[in-house]
Amino acid sequence: GSDTSDNTSKHNLPDQKQPNKLKMKLAIFALLLSAVAAFAPVQTERANTVLQATDSRREFLSAATAAVAVVAAAAPANAIRDYENIALLGGSEIIDVNNANVRVYLKLQGMYPGAAGKIVSHGPYESVSDLYKIPGISDGEKAVIKRYEARFTTRPPSADYVIDRINNGLYR
Repeated sequence: GSDTSDNTSKHNLPDQKQPNKLKMKLAIFALLLSAVAAFAPVQTERANTVLQATDSRREFLSAATAAVAVVAAAAPANAIRDYENIALLGGSEIIDVNNANVRVYLKLQGMYPGAAGKIVSHGPYESVSDLYKIPGISDGEKAVIKRYEARFTTRPPSADYVIDRINNGLYR
């Protein structure tokens, strides 16, 4: 048999999103705080003149502008625009069984539609060996999976791709 220990690891990547999450939470908190402050009752005397009313509006607008400036000055959240494992979705020899679309298996003779459909319909998988535990998988489908086993890997499911694993809307 082939050694699949390289393909079955999860490839833990460093979590670089934590500082951005904290910045985003602080920005949201500042925005909520300024919104609450805008509607909080003021404990001062009511404005008796038009001039005093104008001054209190100016104070409010100055405070609101300052709050918006603080939020705007916070570092922008750097969204992940490109999935770092994009090649594993069908653009390389290795296929990520947790995120790849069913159509990727078309290039693997004997995989589509039977085994491929069962792979994308189940999961997520912790390791490639979990593919042999899919309910209802036949011996023939197991043999086909075994033939291509060295080309499979498992990465954590990404919501952007898992949703389209069965039907990505591409039709011939």
